[in-house]
Amino acid sequence: MSMSQGGDPNRKRKFAMRQKALSIGDDYWIEDEAGNKAFKVNGKAARIRDTWVLEDATGREVAQIREKKLSVRDKIKIEYGDGGEATVKKAMIGFRDRFIVEVEGGEDLKVHGKITDHEYKIDRDGDKIAEISKKWFRIRDTYGVEVEHDVDSVLILAVTVAVDSMSHDEPG
Repeated sequence: MSMSQGGDPNRKRKFAMRQKALSIGDDYWIEDEAGNKAFKVNGKAARIRDTWVLEDATGREVAQIREKKLSVRDKIKIEYGDGGEATVKKAMIGFRDRFIVEVEGGEDLKVHGKITDHEYKIDRDGDKIAEISKKWFRIRDTYGVEVEHDVDSVLILAVTVAVDSMSHDEPG
């Protein structure tokens, strides 16, 4: 997967996400820790096809997030980078919301914590690769996404968009 930003793929990155932005169906910018516009979630197609497009700062499409409504269980398919695919599914374990991300040709990811409160972690093979939290930002309806390795940023942000959509699917 080619990274357009360059730099060290192993450095941590932190991004600011807006709550409830998906339900509006509008575009919105994901900013990095320096306040720069890092990625754009393009919601134009969301109303028609339950699809969001993640673009980098130059407008290049880096991921497509597509909701699949199934009779048994909803899932969201992500196509990212140069042919990477992942599927986000809700894991019905106990009373807590958990999600499994099946990464084609790679290790599955586990999403666990207080999903609807935007306080959760994403693990790969037991190791934390991302943390989602509201505690880093004082701005209302904003939460942070900290990615352990920049090389995972596009996938993690796409997963976060998918999880946000699936955990706030109630009308209104």
